[in-house]
Amino acid sequence: MAEDEELELLLSFDGASFEAAEGYVVEFMARRTEPTPQRPHGLSYALVFRPEDGEPFVRFDNAHAADRPGGKFVKASAAHDHWHRTANDPGRPYVFTSAAQLLEDFLARSETRDG
Repeated sequence: MAEDEELELLLSFDGASFEAAEGYVVEFMARRTEPTPQRPHGLSYALVFRPEDGEPFVRFDNAHAADRPGGKFVKASAAHDHWHRTANDPGRPYVFTSAAQLLEDFLARSETRDG
């Protein structure tokens, strides 16, 4: 699938919510934005896997910057792409390469719910 088609597929999920298994849902938000250093791919997104009435188990988003490992001597990316293991997890960096890879990584983490 071409990169533009992958992006259009992800964008088509914007606002969608699906039952992943009994009592669990996945939710998608994906919108075009102007490319910025924080969102160089021109995409604002949040992909969430959670219990029907609970806090997220897994969340991939670019709503804010996540702490970068390595301290102040490691150059951090300006991009805000990251993922969370739980609702209280501040997030860990995620390297966005394509819309298809984002979906694949999100689904893989949602299936295992591990770090």
